[in-house]
Amino acid sequence: MTERKRTPWVVGVSGASGTAYAAAVLRGLLAAGESVDLVVSRASRLTLLDETGIAFRDAHWRDDLAEWLARGADGKPGTFATPTGDVRYWGAGDLGAGPSSGSYPAKGMLVVPASTACVAGVALGLSKDLLQRVASVTLKERRPLVVAVRETPLNGQTLKHLVALDEAGAVVLPASPAFYAGATHIQDLVDFVAGRVLDAAGVSHRLYRRWDGELGAARRDGGPEGPRPREGERSGD
Repeated sequence: MTERKRTPWVVGVSGASGTAYAAAVLRGLLAAGESVDLVVSRASRLTLLDETGIAFRDAHWRDDLAEWLARGADGKPGTFATPTGDVRYWGAGDLGAGPSSGSYPAKGMLVVPASTACVAGVALGLSKDLLQRVASVTLKERRPLVVAVRETPLNGQTLKHLVALDEAGAVVLPASPAFYAGATHIQDLVDFVAGRVLDAAGVSHRLYRRWDGELGAARRDGGPEGPRPREGERSGD
């Protein structure tokens, strides 16, 4: 196995709706030159198939990942140029995978989107699959863990689990897009949430227009892209 140039971020994708959030985070990490270790849960494969029509297969993960990351939040294929970068994939059932150990080098973990079942498993330390195990390892090693929970409404038990994760040191980041950046497309809302995930991880990006204290600036300047260059990779831009 070749030595990697950069310590990776682990990205875990659970079965919650919102696979477009995961795609945007992955594109942002790769655009920033970050290395990525990817864990896709079994449940998330069903969600991905439902939301995009893509069947994510272990034996063909590179091709399936490229197709996924090129697809826009509206489901349109070829919206983005296929990103390139250092990505390593681990099967969700592989509890002997590198990231399952605290001695494996990782900057931290981003769980996006995070289902309530995933939240419960991590909060309770169940480690029933690789995604939950890596999240538990991330906490015990005091590495950054960002949990982008995607569910509504939230019941009392899930709220307790989220409080437990917060107390353990995780960043609980609901997938709640804001509108002050002047969103004009579903992708803008997705990119806002993805950008906030990357903010919490300290990864530089240009996925959304930041608030600058001026009311109406996004409308005046023509939406979220405004006068600044937009990150990404939208083909046709």
